[in-house]
Order: sequence, then structure tokens, then C-alpha cells
Amino acid sequence: MKNLEKFFDVLGEILAVVLVVLYAIAITNSTFHYLDGVPFFYNVVEIVRNYGALLLVGVVCLEAISKRSFILRIIFYVLLAVIVIFLFFPGTYESLIALIPMA
Repeated sequence: MKNLEKFFDVLGEILAVVLVVLYAIAITNSTFHYLDGVPFFYNVVEIVRNYGALLLVGVVCLEAISKRSFILRIIFYVLLAVIVIFLFFPGTYESLIALIPMA
């Protein structure tokens, strides 16, 4: 896993630069509205604006956790899975609560 540390480092740096550029586009678009004629690109910018920070945090954490012990990596992977499951499948929480018997 230590071999992947350099890969995650470079990936995190590239992702950070892309996010800064896309955030600048999103902020300036809110004033100048130059993406109104290009709805596809506007949608891409909005999706990246919403999920890009989470992706960057995930990549940076993968870089940091690659130097740690196996137990810490398992804990991180479980926490990352919980975030992804509840983010992309919001009905999961209600399904899990429904499994708990009420007294």
C-alpha cells in the first residue's frame, strides 16, 4: 500500500487544481451567467462542485492512510463506505431503522 502513496499524492494535487478552477468557474458564473447557453457544462460544474470536495478528502485520506497500520485502514474504509452508502442511497437509513424492533 505504501507504493500507492505517491499515486494518491499526485492524484490529490491534480484534483485540488481542477476543483479550484471549477469553483472559480462556478462562482464567476453566478455573477456573469456565461454558462446559461451551455447547460451540459453547467451541470458538470454543479456536480463537481457538490461532490468534488468529498472526493478530494477521500483521496487525501487514502494517501494518509496508506502509511498506517492495517487496522486503521480497515476503519477508514468502513467509514468511507458509510459516507458513500448514506450519500448515494439516502433510503438506507430508514431501511436499517425499520429492522430494529420497537418495544
